[in-house]
Amino acid sequence: MIRRLLPHPALSVLVAVVWMLLVNEFTVGAVLLALVVGVVAPLVTSRFWPDRPKIRFGPDFLGYVGIVLWDIVEANFQVAWIILTRRNRDLRSRWLVVPLELRSPEAITVLAGTISLTPGTVTSDVSADGRALLIHALDVADPEAEVARIKQRYETRLLKVFR
Repeated sequence: MIRRLLPHPALSVLVAVVWMLLVNEFTVGAVLLALVVGVVAPLVTSRFWPDRPKIRFGPDFLGYVGIVLWDIVEANFQVAWIILTRRNRDLRSRWLVVPLELRSPEAITVLAGTISLTPGTVTSDVSADGRALLIHALDVADPEAEVARIKQRYETRLLKVFR
């Protein structure tokens, strides 16, 4: 019964939280509407998600979120430093191709989004077979080391989060 009402519990919680953030007021009516939207939206869209991704919401997930938040803050300072102290001709912008071990479309999407959220990098494309990401980086001294850092810092953790 619960599985039929909440086919994607994490999505239900996420939708309800985002709804409350958009409403920007904490009232009984807003909370009830957030709960209704949080239950109804996944119910309506569940037929488009036949194979729900298997995500482990445990220490690995929390560790990944912590690493990403830290990297976003750190990258903001790095990009600000680059903008304030360097000239355009001194930048070493590069295109990076990151081969992927991830196979789940959801996991690849999370990795691509993580890279784009981190200032100074943006995911530009996913290969047709889903086995590589094309990333543009603002300033990279060693492209191979940066690819290895992305794989070690993000992809290995996502492999644990997405079984």
